[in-house]
Amino acid sequence: MPLPANKVVVHDQEGNLFKGTTADFLSKRPTFHLMVGGVEGGAVKEIYVASLKAIFFVKDFQGDPAYHEVKAFSERPVSGKKVKAVFKDGEIMVGYTHAINFDQPGFFMVPADTNSNNERIYAIFSAMTELEIDGRPIDLRKFQKR
Repeated sequence: MPLPANKVVVHDQEGNLFKGTTADFLSKRPTFHLMVGGVEGGAVKEIYVASLKAIFFVKDFQGDPAYHEVKAFSERPVSGKKVKAVFKDGEIMVGYTHAINFDQPGFFMVPADTNSNNERIYAIFSAMTELEIDGRPIDLRKFQKR
């Protein structure tokens, strides 16, 4: 039985964006395959995780272009650690994570904004300039040489 396909928007560190589906992304593997345009789409592209900024697992590909995601933590009870990531392109992401393994190229986070089109995000350490976990800054230099 084939794995279910996840809708993803892939951002690389050069500013390129690709939309499609993947059924073989695993955080421990250096590559995965993206069916550009989704299951019914065309080309299959091999993606190198080390070249990425983040992988956005989305509810739908259109989203709401007029919606501006809230970049702050709410007062609602949640589980996990609070995470704030600042990327080289200036984008700030805030959310929650249950685990960060610095032996991996990145980590999963759930956006703090419950109205986000992103269900979860796999953020890549090497694309970040700053990272805070529960308000404590993390020295990223040792993780960005990979």
